[in-house]
Amino acid sequence: MNIIDFKMNATDAVNKPKFHHQWLPDRIDIEKGFDQNIQKALEKMGYQTHVRGAYSRTEVIKLLPDGKFEAVADRRGDDSAEGF
Repeated sequence: MNIIDFKMNATDAVNKPKFHHQWLPDRIDIEKGFDQNIQKALEKMGYQTHVRGAYSRTEVIKLLPDGKFEAVADRRGDDSAEGF
């Protein structure tokens, strides 16, 4: 979503604070550092939010326009990502 909708590079997209909408309990879990303006807007719409520590890890391999790959591992763990 961050790469496509917000035009972020892979490093920024992978390492931004994450969120997860849970069905039961019906709430949105957000990581520390999540944009407070977005959190307040969600709460104004009636969503219940819950701040927590690191949520999950993500790895991305993005194909660039020049045919090269951009591989990024999440800073939250000791993961790695490679493309060739």
